[in-house]
Amino acid sequence: MKKEIGEFEDFKDGCKNAIPICLGYIAVSFAFGIEAAKIGMTTFQAAATSLLNVTSAGQFSALEVIARNGSFIELAVLQLIINLRYMLMSTALSQKLDTKIPTLHRLGISYGVTDEIFAVSVFKKGPLYPMFSYGLIATSVFGWVFGTVLGAIAGQILPQRLISCLGLAIYGMFIAIIIPDTRKSRTLMAVVLCAMALSCVFTYAPILKMISSGFRIIIVTVLVAAVAAVISPVKEEAHE
Repeated sequence: MKKEIGEFEDFKDGCKNAIPICLGYIAVSFAFGIEAAKIGMTTFQAAATSLLNVTSAGQFSALEVIARNGSFIELAVLQLIINLRYMLMSTALSQKLDTKIPTLHRLGISYGVTDEIFAVSVFKKGPLYPMFSYGLIATSVFGWVFGTVLGAIAGQILPQRLISCLGLAIYGMFIAIIIPDTRKSRTLMAVVLCAMALSCVFTYAPILKMISSGFRIIIVTVLVAAVAAVISPVKEEAHE
């Protein structure tokens, strides 16, 4: 009985910590829902995509591939490259879990590893318990799916001109994410500028523009990341 009460408290604590994430996800996923409606996805399809993926960058990048009936291979490789960071986050989180936590719980926690959930989990004092993570995931994913549903419905009933204006929220979101960090790091600014330059080259160059947008993102991401890793590698802190 005491164990069940403790687990419930962990779950409730996780839900409470996830409220800010939930509210933020509603705003971002609303934009995704609108874009999904623009390419002809139903509300159910958009909601299912958000429920099964829970990755903003991955979902937004996948829309163009889906819209032009791109190959599954292109879509899979694109998602692998964009979401590769979650493997590192999952590895880090596993260090906070007790070694006795079964694999089933570890798989459940891995479903909801996003940038925001990872940040809250890492800064939590003490070990990480599955029920706390489930509370984080349940509340956050609810906001992500709920916002998607609202956006998809809005995209089907609002005038096209208004939908186009709301679609600009996506670009504003990514700019808001990038600008603060680029002001602090010249290396990151150089990486962003190089990615923009390469994207322009692949978009307008006579032969390169024939490459699909999905593979353009893959190529640009790998090239820029590789060059940045060679020119400006992250220095490990010295340990005593």
